[in-house]
Amino acid sequence: MSEISEEQVAHLANLARIALTPEEISSLTTELDQIVDSIAKVQKVATDDVPATSHPVPLSNVFRDDVVGDTLTIEQALQNAPEQADNRFKVSAILGEEQ
Repeated sequence: MSEISEEQVAHLANLARIALTPEEISSLTTELDQIVDSIAKVQKVATDDVPATSHPVPLSNVFRDDVVGDTLTIEQALQNAPEQADNRFKVSAILGEEQ
């Protein structure tokens, strides 16, 4: 039995100021009813003794250790820069002068 009626969908569309054709209202009514039915099925299965989870598999530390590796020298990093100043990349200002 449908919990969502076409009148409800039309009313919600009107509140949201969305113009829907009768075909769209019918289609959305069916889709929303399927969503409500799916939620009801999940609620039947869910029990108080099953803890809520955010991941299906337990997560442990997903970060790697920080390891110092080979890095570029300042000269290597800046060798292809179109402009540089004071051992830094020089770029044009993108904001107005109000700052």
